[in-house]
This record gives sequence, C-alpha cells and structure tokens, in this order.
Amino acid sequence: MTNSTSTNAPVGAEDGAPARAGRREWTALGVLMLPLLLVSMDVSVLYFATPAISADLHPSGTQQLWIFDVYGFVLAGLLMTMGSLGDRIGRRRLLLMGAAAFGAASLLAAYANSAETLIAARAVLGIGGATLMPSTMALLRTMFTDPGQRAKAIGLWSGVMTGGIALGSVMSGILVEHFWWGSVFLVNLPAMVLLLLLGPVLLPESKDPAPGRFDWVSVPLSMAAVLPVIYGLKEIPSEGWHPLYVVSITVGLLFAALFVRRQRTSASPLIPPALLKGRGFAPALVLNLVAALAMLGSAIFTTQYLQSVLGKSPLAAALWSLLPSVFIGFAGPVTAQLVQRGVNRGYVVAGGFAAMAAGFSMFTLLGTDSLWLVLAGAGVLACGMVAITSQLVDLAMSSAPVERAGTASSLLETGTEFGGALGMAVLGSIGTAVYRHEMPAGAPAGARETLGDALATAARLPGGAGGSLVTTAREAFTSGMQAASIAGAVLVAIAAVGAAVSLRRIEVEDEK
Repeated sequence: MTNSTSTNAPVGAEDGAPARAGRREWTALGVLMLPLLLVSMDVSVLYFATPAISADLHPSGTQQLWIFDVYGFVLAGLLMTMGSLGDRIGRRRLLLMGAAAFGAASLLAAYANSAETLIAARAVLGIGGATLMPSTMALLRTMFTDPGQRAKAIGLWSGVMTGGIALGSVMSGILVEHFWWGSVFLVNLPAMVLLLLLGPVLLPESKDPAPGRFDWVSVPLSMAAVLPVIYGLKEIPSEGWHPLYVVSITVGLLFAALFVRRQRTSASPLIPPALLKGRGFAPALVLNLVAALAMLGSAIFTTQYLQSVLGKSPLAAALWSLLPSVFIGFAGPVTAQLVQRGVNRGYVVAGGFAAMAAGFSMFTLLGTDSLWLVLAGAGVLACGMVAITSQLVDLAMSSAPVERAGTASSLLETGTEFGGALGMAVLGSIGTAVYRHEMPAGAPAGARETLGDALATAARLPGGAGGSLVTTAREAFTSGMQAASIAGAVLVAIAAVGAAVSLRRIEVEDEK
C-alpha cells in the first residue's frame, strides 16, 4: 500500500480484485482503536470527577455545565468541517495533528488551576475529537479495500465506539477513588503518544487528489446549524419545552437551510450534494440517526434506573452497566459474518432494529426491583445497535468515493450526534410527562418534577412520609420509562421495516 490513495481501485489489486489487508493493516487498526476508545470515553469520563473538580476549582453553576457540555458541543459542531478538511490535506496528517492537540489538551485539563482553564482544555479536546473520529473511519476505508475485511474492521470500530461510553464512567470512578481528578485526563496521553509514534509508520496517507478550494463560509454555517439544535434538544428533557430552547432549535434549522443552499450553489462545497446520491448512503444516514436516537434515548433511563430506582451508588451503577457491554464486542463481527455468508444486508439491519425493539420490550416489563431485566434489555439494545451501525457505516463508506471518505464519515458522525440529542429530547420528554402525571397532586412541588428532586425532598421528610414519597416516585419513574420504551419499540419496529425495504436490493457484491 502506498502513501497516496486517489482512486477507488486499491493499490496492489490483481485482475480488478481488491487487495487483502495484511498484518500491517490489522496492527494499524489496533493503534487506531486506542484514540477512538478514548474519544468516546471522554463523553462520560467526568461523571465521577465532578465533585472533586467542584471542591478544587469552585466553578459556578454555569461553568460546571460548560465543563460537561463544551466537549460534545465543539465535537459535534466541527465534525463536518474536519471530515472535509481531512479529505483535502490528508487523513493521516489530520489524525496526527488531532492526536497532538488531544494529548496537549489532556495535559492542560489534568493540571488546570481554574474553571476557565478546564473549560478551554475541554474545548480543545472537542476539536481534537472532531479530527480523530472521521479520520479513523476514512483511513479504514482506504486500508481495508476487501469488502469482507472492511466489514469486520468496521464491526470492531462500532463495538469500540459503543463500549467506550460505558467504560468512561467506570474508568472515571476508579481513577478518582485512587488518584486525583486530573488522572481521568492523563490516561489519554499514552495512547496519543503511541499513535504519534506508530501512525507515520503504519498508516497510509490518503486524500482527494482534486479537492478544489476549501469553502470557509460553510464552516460557520455548519456550526450555526448544528450547535443550536443540539443545545435545545439536550435541554428539553430536563427543563421542558421552554421558549428559549424552541427558539434555539428554530434558529439552528434556519441556518441548516442556509447551509444546504450553500452546498447546492458553491463551486467547491463542504458537503457535495452528489455524496448523498450514492447508492445506499442516504438510507444509511437516516437509519443510523434513528438507531442513535433509540440508543441514547434509552440510556438516560437506564442510568437513572440503576442509581435512583434500584438505589445503587454511582460507581456500582457504572460497574453494573458494564455487564451488557461484554456482548457488544461480538455483535459487529458476527453481523459481518452473516452478511458475508449471503444473508441480505437489509434483513440483517432489520434484525438489529428488531433486537432493539426486543430490548425496549423488556423495559416495558420492569418493576422497581428488576436489576437483571434492565441489564438484559440494555445488553440486547446495545447488541442491536452495534449490528446496525456496523452494517450502515460499512454500506455508507462503501458507497462513498474514496476521495470523500472523510466527508462521508463526518456526516455519519454528525447524524449520530443529532440522533442522540433527539432521542434524549423525545423519549426523555415522554418519560417526564408520564412521571409528572403519575405523581399525586399532593406531593411536594419539586418532587413532582423529577425523580432526583423527589429523592432529595424525601430525605428531608420524617421516616414514614419520606419512604412513601420514595416509593411513589420510583413507581412513577418506572411508569415513565415503560411509556418511553413503548414509543422506542414502535419507532425501531418501523425502522426495521424501512431497513428491509430500502436496503434489501443492495448486495455486498455491488460494493466491490
């Protein structure tokens, strides 16, 4: 494999057959998995570090929110920009630049002596994450030209992404218990150093040979489209349909319309409209968004259920939540094997959505003491999610031109961010509405808003009254979780039909 990839024909192929990856490519995949794991872990790595950070840096309420949220906001806002930039300057080059930035920001965050410094470091971590995620996927597209091997590699990629979020909270709890809060950032450094040392040796360089001029106007337009929508959707579950959040979403959608118009009229657009016309790309994009909606929408309930309904400590809840992740690593490769053995891709993706529907169905049976049932449901949901994403990512990346691999990957990742925010808003709002309806009118005002407020209020009440309020609130939350799960099951069941219809005629052979 050479240091440049500019056409769809892989270097080293004979008689038109794709070249098969060897030990070097699979070793490179292992190197790429480490930063990918850390980027996904950083979404949840502050869960247990927050009390220690608050005691040390004394952030205001607003600053504490920004410490949590700025990473995800910056990452989501820059994904499309970084994907397009990688196609132009080279994916390996952008990956190594992002790794250096991620490592430096991790060091700055670990030793931050003020809330402002930590917020700035988290923002730079978001910039680095936005370069790493699409670059790793684009490099997989160029390293694994054989469809079967690429499917296996993407299956592993999907499993690492899904498992990293769960692992981040556990890693945070363990490190904070034995070290100081900055250690949750220092764990990033060895992986980034390894990537910087081995990346230039193992990873091929690839980029668009004729990218055209970079459309700088589209950069702020894309951020103005993404950030207000995600902000509004993330706030609605906890704060309700406040006019501020509705306006935020509306403003974002208006900028999204301007962004789309710019892509259609620009001579060198950030996101070429022709990319969406690739066979299977648009259905994969939409179905991937739906899967993220279902997965992230369910996650906000399972974490609260483990802690606030079952009464587990945060660290114990995080450790229990790792149990379903044991099966995630098998879901992607097994799914790839099914497709390679001739099972129609559309039916495999539909099966993944059916598994997610089964997971939601398990949640509808929950009581207030159903540890193993909630873990089983979460595990089935996660396996379905990995099966879906591994196939949809493979389909989308296979249908996209190699020279646009970074752009294609960034679109998928942006869709995942939108889907996750939408899932928290839609399913979260359903659960909250049912919770408030189930709580008696005579309950304290705060307790009628959220389960967390109810538990805090109950702690201040006399024994009998407090215990009764806790029982009522936990039952109301479980009812809300059941209602949201019914909605989630219906949604993914519809998606299963959509996947079977839209993808069944797209065969593996069409992508070679």
